[in-house]
Amino acid sequence: MSMNTYSAQVRVTLKRGVLDPQGKAIEGALDSLGFEGVNQVRQGKTFDIKLDANSKKEAEVSLTAMCEKLLANTVIEDYAVFVE
Repeated sequence: MSMNTYSAQVRVTLKRGVLDPQGKAIEGALDSLGFEGVNQVRQGKTFDIKLDANSKKEAEVSLTAMCEKLLANTVIEDYAVFVE
């Protein structure tokens, strides 16, 4: 089986119920800039990753392991993996 290069994105966000002071500060700043109707802002981080794998499924498994070991603090953060 030959390797393919996959483009992936990993989105990491704080779990619901975990305080997000940066999101709250952004929410306040948007309000002070006149942006009305913003009820909540939750900030997070995005990783754009290119990786070689034998299949999309193998890439997803590898990315999940990366999240569990390094990219996300799974005690307070959730993550989602998207592979193209």
